[in-house]
Amino acid sequence: MRVRWTRRAERSLAAIADFIALDNPQAAHETISRIRRAAESLLLSPKLGRPGRVEGTRELVVTPNYILPYRIKGGEVQILHVFHARRRWPGSF
Repeated sequence: MRVRWTRRAERSLAAIADFIALDNPQAAHETISRIRRAAESLLLSPKLGRPGRVEGTRELVVTPNYILPYRIKGGEVQILHVFHARRRWPGSF
């Protein structure tokens, strides 16, 4: 099993890092590291996250502010996006 980040997830992670770094580069680094470690933890427990709001997905709450929607498919944990908890949730990925 491996973790694979979709392009969309990588873009959202980069945008989060850029936004936080405007005020605090160290906090940006720590936040991104925490999100990446949380994703890697899914290798040991792929069903750690709750059932997702979008069918066929699961959601891992990383911090009160960030949620990783993901799916388990073909020996991969696919990270679909990184969402701020206040954002409107999409109907599909």
